[in-house]
Amino acid sequence: MKTSLRQTEADFPLMDTHIHLDLYEASDQQKILADMQHSEVQSVISVSMHLASCKRNLELARQNAPMVRPAFGYHPEQALPSSAEMNELLEWMAEHSDEMLAVGEVGLPYYARLEAQSKGRSWDNRPYEQLLDQFIAFAKEHHKPVILHAVYEDADIACDLLEKHKLTRAHFHWFKGSRNTLQRMADRGYYISFTPDILYDDEIRDIASRYPEHLVMTETDGPWPFEGQFTGQMTHPRMTSAVAAAWAELRGLSLPEGRKQLYENAMRLYDL
Repeated sequence: MKTSLRQTEADFPLMDTHIHLDLYEASDQQKILADMQHSEVQSVISVSMHLASCKRNLELARQNAPMVRPAFGYHPEQALPSSAEMNELLEWMAEHSDEMLAVGEVGLPYYARLEAQSKGRSWDNRPYEQLLDQFIAFAKEHHKPVILHAVYEDADIACDLLEKHKLTRAHFHWFKGSRNTLQRMADRGYYISFTPDILYDDEIRDIASRYPEHLVMTETDGPWPFEGQFTGQMTHPRMTSAVAAAWAELRGLSLPEGRKQLYENAMRLYDL
């Protein structure tokens, strides 16, 4: 039987829908988890980088359910896995699909491609697109949402693949892109999430001001560090409180209205 995380509407809890909890030092992991016991943050979705990362996240989730819920995948901003590594990962994911909330983090290597091109190196994006195609097919087969690292023009490729497999439960984390791509994503009901840079990044604030209110969520992408009022701080799920407040202000909502919307969006996408 599925354990529900629903609380009364008066509670308006927070969710960090994208964090790399396994990448924190063990002492910082324990601090975050201890803090969550006494905070407004109800749960986090801990995304994976590769098979070893998947295994660490599964253990964290087993030890700290339902505060920690794992997503399994292979982050695109790294060297491609071999065929044997990919087969091993997919087989392991299938074996643990009942403990997996989503497929992720998967996507396309926008920043690695830019770096390679800036140094005059040739780049073939097709193997990464084929890899993403496999993960989306897996998500469709196992009835899971997919958590995507796909920004700017890469988002259109991701949309093509989602449409190919008729997968509608998609979460583009920390999205940046054109208004045309945003409209395409919104028309198909794909979700996006905002990090603490919504407080100071004009590009992100513009996206937050226009993307449909029923398709947005909060995240931190920790341990990635942030600027502004967060400079020098360890990225912590409690920062989603500031994200929610900034988003609510941008949309002209009261803080309770904003937090309720963001929470219910995450619960709907992840069927919690």
